[in-house]
Amino acid sequence: MSTRRSPLAMALLSLVCEAPMHAYQMQRMIKERHKDDVVNVAQRNSVYQTIDRLLRDGLIAVRETSREENRPERTVYEPTDAGRDTLRRWMRTMLSVRAREFPEFPAALAFMPVLPPDEVRAALDERLVSLEARLSEVDRDLTEGAKFLPRLFLVEAEYQRAVLNTELAYVRGLADDLRAGLIDWDFRL
Repeated sequence: MSTRRSPLAMALLSLVCEAPMHAYQMQRMIKERHKDDVVNVAQRNSVYQTIDRLLRDGLIAVRETSREENRPERTVYEPTDAGRDTLRRWMRTMLSVRAREFPEFPAALAFMPVLPPDEVRAALDERLVSLEARLSEVDRDLTEGAKFLPRLFLVEAEYQRAVLNTELAYVRGLADDLRAGLIDWDFRL
C-alpha cells in the first residue's frame, strides 16, 4: 500500500527520521522552526490523523509509550526502513515534479466577474496590504535566520519571498488596470 503524500506527512516523517519523538513535539518543532509557513499544523487533529496513517502504512513505528504524573500518555514514534525509503522518494518527487495544485486565489481570479469592479478593486487593495505585510515578515525572518542558520535551512523562505514579490507585482498591475478602466466588465455570455 502506498501512503498518500502530503506536505504534513513528509514533514512528520522527516522529523522522526531526525530523532524519535511524540506528536506534540513534532508540532512544536514545526512551529519553532517556522515551517508552519509551508506545512499546516494549525489543527492538532490533522497531525494525529497523519501519524495514524503513517503508522498504519508501516512508515513509522511506536518506539515507546510513557506517562508522567498528571500528564497524558505520550507515544514516541520512529521511522521504519520503509519510512526512510518513502521519505527519500517523496522528496525526489516533490523537488522534481510540478504538482497540480488548486490554490484559492487563481480560482477567485477565474470567477472575478461575479463581483462588481469596485468590490474587486477593494479586495485587491486589501490583498496588497496583506502581501506587503507578509513580505516584510519573510524578509525579517530571512535576516534573523541568516545570523545563525546556513542558507540550506532558509531556502523555503527565499522561495516564499520570490513568490510573494511576483504576486505583489501582479496584483498591483491588475489593480492599476482596474482603476484605469482597462478591464471591461461590460460583457455578454
